[in-house]
Amino acid sequence: MSVPANETVLAVSGLGKTYAQPVLGDVTLELRGGEVLALTGENGAGKSTLSKLISGLEIPTTGQMRYRGQPYSPGNRAEAERLGVRMVMQELNLLPTLTVAENLFLDNLPSRLGWVNQKRLRQLASAAMAQVGLDAIDPDTPVGELGIGHQQMVEIARNLIGDCHVLIFDEPTAMLTAREVELLFTQIERLRQRGVAIVYISHRLEELQRVAQRIAVLRDGKLVCAEPIQRYNSEQLVNLMVGRELGEHIDLGQRSIGAPLLRVDKLSRGDKVREVSFEVRAGEIFGISGLIGAGRTELLRLIYGADRADSGQVALGQPPLPVTIDSPKAAVKAGIALITEDRKGEGLLLSQSISANIALGNLGAVSRAGVLDRDAERELAERQIGAMRIRSASPAQAVGELSGGNQQKVVIGRWLERDCQVLLFDEPTRGIDVGAKFDIYGLLAELARQGKAIVVVSSDLRELMLICDRIAVLSAGRLIDTFDRDHWTQDQLLAAAFAGYQKRDALLHDAAPRMDA
Repeated sequence: MSVPANETVLAVSGLGKTYAQPVLGDVTLELRGGEVLALTGENGAGKSTLSKLISGLEIPTTGQMRYRGQPYSPGNRAEAERLGVRMVMQELNLLPTLTVAENLFLDNLPSRLGWVNQKRLRQLASAAMAQVGLDAIDPDTPVGELGIGHQQMVEIARNLIGDCHVLIFDEPTAMLTAREVELLFTQIERLRQRGVAIVYISHRLEELQRVAQRIAVLRDGKLVCAEPIQRYNSEQLVNLMVGRELGEHIDLGQRSIGAPLLRVDKLSRGDKVREVSFEVRAGEIFGISGLIGAGRTELLRLIYGADRADSGQVALGQPPLPVTIDSPKAAVKAGIALITEDRKGEGLLLSQSISANIALGNLGAVSRAGVLDRDAERELAERQIGAMRIRSASPAQAVGELSGGNQQKVVIGRWLERDCQVLLFDEPTRGIDVGAKFDIYGLLAELARQGKAIVVVSSDLRELMLICDRIAVLSAGRLIDTFDRDHWTQDQLLAAAFAGYQKRDALLHDAAPRMDA
């Protein structure tokens, strides 16, 4: 049964949460049927904490909640979902070894005579996948074989199944293509028409202004605004979020861009990366753009030795000389660092402290005769907490308790302690608020001023245009073109991103037998 438009579906009053210290305090807010409430704020402001309290993932320390007129205090996520309150989390909640279909209906597998009805499961999965544009994917595909963007769409599809009255999206478009974003917005409009109350968490202000009717801004765990979104422009919203003004441009400072420090020559792996060649100079920020599946992450993994290349080579130094990079250990020894896009799966030990995570890549600096020096470990962590402006209770706080942006800063801080001359950043600001993004941009500029070669992969084209000296565009595994600063336009970069697919599709069309006869 849907809820009438504008009727209060869920109300929170004086809601707060304390871990080692308060992270959310005295939040009073209403969610209305048929309305999208944009929820935004800096990393660590309390957005995810508030969402977890509503969706049963955490228990409030203070305050009360009422859902559809009744007291509401879910003990866990499953209980909240049974009542019709769901959350599409930023970090994926999928089982990679199970199929797409099994992940979609894991809690309600269709059965027949005690066995899973595979035919019915595929039918249900196909219908759910079609809603989010995954028609071309086989429901029997293991989720682990999909890219991050497609996995995100599976997670969204899972939460659209069945009836719900409150649906929370936490950074849903961080890894989606423009087409997938449009499909998501279409689904959100359909949910609104059904009277669902939607909370949409994002740092992309243009998305919030397009999709939401009201906006709630959190700063330092406090609610500072809950009003119609049309009352604010982007600049005013940023000021509310960070409590200070931010410029629209970044001054990278005086740099001396030198000779090539990294050279990649015809690097290839299957059809993911095809004979890619480029070079990055000392003191240069080199961007890599492209659509999801273009081969950007795969390229960085080849350079770092995380995957084995079929052919091609990497050269380092001045002048660049060929080196054998057959493992991440060899890459680090050669002076290459990779800040991965999957910080939780590949970059952090969530149950361990900040100090332990930062020390992971610097054990030589925090140990004496093979024994860990706790004082040295703490000093290293405190140095990076200050340098990276990591919001935390102490170096001993578990990384899993930090916001996504602060977790990313821990990963980056680990590498700053090493004297790596080549740094590969894969989506360094994914899930990071606008204030923290400028902190990261400033860090990249400082590293470039130190003469390091910086490679940045980002799905945010405007971000690359803001910070990079040159941008290379990958399409269907090939490097299509490289553009210099002041000699690119957004249209040129987008056209290059599609070029490889258009050429590939044309070749496939010419070679394939006609299927419409």
